[in-house]
Amino acid sequence: MAGKRGKRPSGPSRNPKQPGRDPKQQSTGGRRGASQARRAAEGASGPKSGGPKSGPKGGGPKSGSKGGGPRAGGARPNSGAKGQGGTKRGRPKGLGGDHVEGRQAVRELLLAGNRRVHEVLMIEDLDPAGILEDITELSIEMNLSFKLMNRRRFESEALTQSHQGVMARAQPLPEAELDDLALAKGAFLLVLDGVTDPGNLGAMLRTAECAGVTGVVMPKHRAVHITPTAAKNAAGAIEHLPMALVGGIPRAIARMQELGVITIGLDGGGDDSLFDLELPSDVGVALVMGSEGDGLSQLAAKRVDYLANIPMKGRLNSLNVAMAGAVACFEVVRRRSA
Repeated sequence: MAGKRGKRPSGPSRNPKQPGRDPKQQSTGGRRGASQARRAAEGASGPKSGGPKSGPKGGGPKSGSKGGGPRAGGARPNSGAKGQGGTKRGRPKGLGGDHVEGRQAVRELLLAGNRRVHEVLMIEDLDPAGILEDITELSIEMNLSFKLMNRRRFESEALTQSHQGVMARAQPLPEAELDDLALAKGAFLLVLDGVTDPGNLGAMLRTAECAGVTGVVMPKHRAVHITPTAAKNAAGAIEHLPMALVGGIPRAIARMQELGVITIGLDGGGDDSLFDLELPSDVGVALVMGSEGDGLSQLAAKRVDYLANIPMKGRLNSLNVAMAGAVACFEVVRRRSA
């Protein structure tokens, strides 16, 4: 059995990136003095354009051009084109999951019956298929609002490019509590430390459900949640995986350790081989995966019980995070049942 890593001294955590000073927030004292001198020279009969109410658009905080003030800054969430993560809208509040597209994802939504479904929409001229019949029959049996519509109208309401002609609107996914996930009998948790691509997230959730993961932990910020693209790629796994949102992954790791869960961080430079760990089946295990670009954060890597690697035999030295997650999940299953 690979030795358990000793506790490293907890150095100061990295500071988050601090926003730079806005160049627009420069001192305007010189310009203000020149303006006052000019108004004094013009006298009482001077032009009225110098007052704050009649200034040109962009001068005040409410009338500023896009990007200037908080009300006008940035693009509106629904104005993005398809292609940004496969969706038209921004990151959902909470876990998300209220808009589900794809045949398998919609059928699992209906079969699971874990949350209220508002309506099911389907393109009217689709080729016959058994899964479409299942969705239609389930919708009728559940007395749901079921609508057939032409392709153009359907695609105007779809939020992904791979909808397969079926979508549903439902209540957002409920959030689980971290303690409940950690204390579950035989807990096997997947902890995602900043995954930002919805396609990767969906693929990892699908793999996790198939591997018997009992709960998923994700950060509230700087990470993707259950967008329509993630729900589509998960192929219904989101209906069967309890998920918790936490304020910070390092703090969540510490809490899971307090509750008796063994934490394993996956990192290419890890001290131990994932294939050599001995993991008892009667103790909770949490597999911690890092983000696509940076991997595990430094603080998360310091706090896990084991920092493990997947042995690489080829010339390439890295795996896509979804592929690495698939290998790691099933290896944990194998090690726990060995």
